[in-house]
Formats: sequence, structure tokens, C-alpha cells
Amino acid sequence: MDKSWLELEGKVVIVTGGASGIGKHVVERLAGVGANAVIVDMNVETGAEMDGVYCVQCNVTDADSVKAMTDAVVEKYGRIDALVNNAGINLPRLLVDVAGEKPQYELNDDSFNKMFAVNVKGVFLCAQACAKQMLKQGGGVIVNMSSESGKEGSQGQSAYSATKGAVDSFTRSWAKELGKYNIRVLACAPGIMEATGLRTAAYNEALAYTRGCKPEELSTDYTKVIPMGRDGKLDEVGDLVAYLVSDRASYIAGTTINISGGKSRG
Repeated sequence: MDKSWLELEGKVVIVTGGASGIGKHVVERLAGVGANAVIVDMNVETGAEMDGVYCVQCNVTDADSVKAMTDAVVEKYGRIDALVNNAGINLPRLLVDVAGEKPQYELNDDSFNKMFAVNVKGVFLCAQACAKQMLKQGGGVIVNMSSESGKEGSQGQSAYSATKGAVDSFTRSWAKELGKYNIRVLACAPGIMEATGLRTAAYNEALAYTRGCKPEELSTDYTKVIPMGRDGKLDEVGDLVAYLVSDRASYIAGTTINISGGKSRG
């Protein structure tokens, strides 16, 4: 991607969950176009660097930790130009384990609370803390990471889908609240993506059970469900986010952009 076209050189962009998965690819794309990307993650040390990118440790579900994170970024760079609210967790669970064979894969307080803490509360806390800094500066961008499942629903992932529906609603409402202050809020919703390296055998076992199949039977024939006939590439999400945080997307706000190869009910 042409660095000069996006004009992101020197822009300070926080990426939560930036040490792995989609977040890591977002960070790589941002750094590649000259932005000062900041990896915010539970699994890094504040002040350390990962592949030359500044890191800040943070628990996005804890308000004090989030404030300390934004303070650390402002202390180092003097501002926050954009936030990519990417940190998330997905625990496949059925509303009711009808077969009664694996009750651990039935939705309960613990799994429900974990997903809503990271995917909803974490998004709120990080957006609030960064928006306060952006107000001082006179503007900024918040990109929330949603999911196609937040619009379409997903078998065995009802709570996860609900958290992403909440993210979409946050996005629309915050855009209305903050637009007059030159803060754009928007979201992107990946569909079926290539493996991130985060899907464990335990995750696949849970997902397969909730879908009534064996782990090895989980579908990988994307020609049946995706018009473009393939899964999405993590770098494609990174490219989209880089565009959205740039001024080239200066009139895009209050919407969730699907990146799903055309997969939808329509």
C-alpha cells in the first residue's frame, strides 16, 4: 500500500489485542504505512517492543488499567489519533445442550460474563478513555471490531454474536454523540477469515459440538457459503482498518462495514 496516499505517517494508533490474530495484522499494516501503531495487550510488557512496535500491557475490562494505558501512550507520543477496539473473546456455547452430553458447552454465567466483559465492557472503557483524549486534541477516530455474526447470528455462538451486535449499536450511537467534535466512530465486521493461530483444539471441539459434528468435519468448503469462494485474509482486514483510520475515509462514520466476501443473507 502506498504510504503517502493514506497520509498516516506519525499518526498514533492504539490497537487492543494487537499482539496476535487479526490485531497483529492490523498493527503490521499500520506500521507499514508509517503510523505509530501501539500494541495494547494482556500478553506484553509496557515499554517493550514487538517487531519494533511500542507495547503497553492492559486489561481492557479494568477501568484503572485502561486509564494507565492511555496515560502511557500520551506520555510517549503526546496524543492518540485513533483507537482500534480489536480485543475480543469467543467461547462457543449452546443456549441449551439438548443432547445432554457435554454440559460444559452450554451457556452459563461464567462464559456469558467473560464474553461481555471483554467484547462489550472493554470496548466501552477503551473508547471512553481515548475519546476524552481526542476531545482535548480536537478530533480522532475509533474503529470497533465487530463481526458478521453480529448481524447474521451464528449457531453455537449466540452470546458472542450478541456482543458484536452491541458493538454495532455502540458504533452508531457514539458516532451521533461525537461527530460534532470531529471524532469519527465506525466499525468493520470480518466474516470467515483465514486461521489466526488462536483457534485451539479445545475451541474447535467446542464449536464442533455446538454444530452437531466432529472437529474434523467443520466446513472449510467456502465455495458453498461465500460468493467469492474463499476465506478472507487477515491482511485484508488490516488494509481496511488502515484506510478507515485515515483521512481518506473522512466522511465515513456511524456504520459497520462488512468484509466478508459477499457472504450475507442477501
